[in-house]
Amino acid sequence: MVETKSQSVDRRDFMLASIAAAGSVALASGQAQAQTGDAKPDTGSNGSGTAYTGDVIDGKQVISFLDISDLEAGKRHDLYFQGVQMPTGQHWHVSVTVMKGKSPGKRIGLISGIHGDEMSPVHTLHTIVNQLDPQKMSGSVVAVFDVSRPALEAMARRWPSSGRGIDLVDINRLFPGNENAPEAAARHAWLVFNHLLQPNIDYGIDFHTAATGMDMASFHLARMDLPEVRAMAELYPIEQIFDNFGAHGLLANALIDAGIPAFTPEIGRPRIFDHAMIALFVEGTMNVLKHHKVIEGNIGKTSKDSGLFAADGMAPVLTTHGGFIEHHVELNEQVQAGQKVVTQRNSFGEVVAEYSAPVAGKVGARRTDASCEPGTPIVFLLFDSATATGTGGLAE
Repeated sequence: MVETKSQSVDRRDFMLASIAAAGSVALASGQAQAQTGDAKPDTGSNGSGTAYTGDVIDGKQVISFLDISDLEAGKRHDLYFQGVQMPTGQHWHVSVTVMKGKSPGKRIGLISGIHGDEMSPVHTLHTIVNQLDPQKMSGSVVAVFDVSRPALEAMARRWPSSGRGIDLVDINRLFPGNENAPEAAARHAWLVFNHLLQPNIDYGIDFHTAATGMDMASFHLARMDLPEVRAMAELYPIEQIFDNFGAHGLLANALIDAGIPAFTPEIGRPRIFDHAMIALFVEGTMNVLKHHKVIEGNIGKTSKDSGLFAADGMAPVLTTHGGFIEHHVELNEQVQAGQKVVTQRNSFGEVVAEYSAPVAGKVGARRTDASCEPGTPIVFLLFDSATATGTGGLAE
């Protein structure tokens, strides 16, 4: 769960940095040669229309570049986006649905599947898309269901890279990606960002859940200092907002850097369809579409109805021992500094540690796996801070 990184450069990172620096020119020139080999010619190119590869998978056309302006208005378009290649030379294909409104308007990007163990976001997008009628829309919704395909195939958080032996890469630390990177995940991130998302959306919502072994309150990671982000984030009937930058390489931050307001909703527990949670985020997203006049209708329940707690501090409680944990607090519960939150026992049932809240705040996330190694985050507390803090190791 903890994803902090030393300021020093480890041996692997030093080698990767050397590869990137020394080989960037060669990679760039080599790429041009490689693309003139046995790849199929596109029917379009970047900036001049949607590029179709000529392939069809399960009846759906494959594209290498999306330009929704040339898609027929008033229709649903199901496509496969051609991502990076596998070690065998085949491509990872990303599932994309474009709901192209009959009339022009704002373009909203809905993204799931950045992490492969996060299932509720996929169902959230399915539910939203199935409620839309392009004939009654002004603008478009671009729904991207499974960005990190190999991670989803394994229901694992990270992209499995085999370039230097088995390596697990968090693609949500790599955006906007690098087309000449010395690893496939960063190249895939570059393709998704530059050929699929950035040219086609005015706003982005990147849905996530807690990491495996954790659970969360209904929650956003959002930069509330940005007015357009705040306006969208507060349209969800959720419990908490963590007002924080997050981490470098987040898709939401890369979109913001490109001038596209974006934020990161968190839909509870991983690996399952949490239907009660999903309903909150479907309603909030439909509110966003109404706010931007993509669809008509009255705004539903929002944060004004849900007792929202927004704060800029996140404090973790970390284990000091190995053993089995028992929680004494619930998600979204208000706790006081010094209050006992977890008891830990060894294999004989003997108490080896008791853990208290380091600050007063609300429980934002808890560990659901009962066993823990030393240094494992077991509780995250959301609190108001005099100065904004880091994420405390919270994995979005």
